[in-house]
Amino acid sequence: MGEVIVKVPSDLMRILRLDERELSRAVRVYLAIELYREGIVSLGKAAEIAGISRWEMMELLASRGVSLNYDENDLQEDIETLEGLL
Repeated sequence: MGEVIVKVPSDLMRILRLDERELSRAVRVYLAIELYREGIVSLGKAAEIAGISRWEMMELLASRGVSLNYDENDLQEDIETLEGLL
């Protein structure tokens, strides 16, 4: 995945009490959550954006009160993954 550089106010790091590396991760996580909440990206893509596993993404969404958008395509992906593991 390529990178895009986005400028944010430097005081955002101070407000959130994060260093530059942590801020980058936090922005990716917040973006992934919101894109998923809006139905723009799938669970897998949101996890990829956030840099975490699908299971971790599901836990993160649950902790933020975001409902899963689980449809037939998601079910089929899960079935294929399980079949590949078995």
